Amino acid sequence: MTSALLPNEEVQYCFENINGSCYKTSFSSGIRITLYVVLCLLTILTLGGNLLVIISITYFKQLHSPTNFLVASLACADFCVGLTVLPFSSIRSVETCWYFGDTFCRFHSCLDASFCYSSIFHLCFISIDRYVAVTDPLIYPIKFTVPVSGIFIAVAWTISFAYTFSIVFSGAIDEGIEEFTNTLSCVGSCQLVFNKTWVITCSLLFIIPFFATMALYSRIFVVVKRQARMIETTNNTQSSENYSDRVAKRERKAAKTLGIAVIAFMVFWTPYTVTVIIDPFLNFITPAPVFDIMLWFTYSNSAVNPLIYSLFYPWFRKAMKVIVSCKIFWLDCSTMNLFPE
Repeated sequence: MTSALLPNEEVQYCFENINGSCYKTSFSSGIRITLYVVLCLLTILTLGGNLLVIISITYFKQLHSPTNFLVASLACADFCVGLTVLPFSSIRSVETCWYFGDTFCRFHSCLDASFCYSSIFHLCFISIDRYVAVTDPLIYPIKFTVPVSGIFIAVAWTISFAYTFSIVFSGAIDEGIEEFTNTLSCVGSCQLVFNKTWVITCSLLFIIPFFATMALYSRIFVVVKRQARMIETTNNTQSSENYSDRVAKRERKAAKTLGIAVIAFMVFWTPYTVTVIIDPFLNFITPAPVFDIMLWFTYSNSAVNPLIYSLFYPWFRKAMKVIVSCKIFWLDCSTMNLFPE
């Protein structure tokens, strides 16, 4: 991976004493500090927000539901992105060099892809959960129990890691493009190149659950709209909502909020995913800076979900206040009521 140099600019390398080293793009001190501050803040926001989601759902007993355990596992994937991926990606982006070796480059890339696949699988399973909860609320408590959500979580994590690590470390992605890979590679770069076969396979593993999720949520929103009309008509003849109506309203709101999380995932991930899919068929012409910008745009999605929950979930705001104020250390808050009456 090389970078364009100005005519009078002194050539700098990632490793000055190693033949075949990548060129290094030198930023001014001000730009470097600004980039580090911005990326550090994004990392802290990702870690802090998702940690609050995980603690809220695991600590407060009222939140121990199949849906929320899936949400907590999704937050765990985003938290792991902030913990294991973003710090090294920050250094690579600012320094424009990879200083951690080829083996760790592959490991880092595997973690990155695994958390991505895990996220889309979690969103798909959450959409199935919400679909049954909204369309068949009487059957939902029987079909979707905590053990069932545990199976979904195990499947999402196992498939993601097993698939990604096997194709990367087996060398399957490099078959047929060894010459092209050698041309692109230099000491100090960390950019895995997939052959066309595995690009298609990997994209299908992402696209199929993605479109399944969108189809389910499209159906959910149709049902939610119809149910809202029915309840509004019924409540016009009654003085107040009964308990079942309040529960149904809560389920619909949960479906809407998680639907917003799905839309956010689509917005943040589509540019990068499309580029990754078409780039091998265009002989990898996407400039490295453009690729890097789109990659950080996708990373931002890991920080967005907790913001969505804080905006639309009153229980999350209430739980967050208890956690941030450290009341969980000196009060028995695990059984407190987080839902509005």
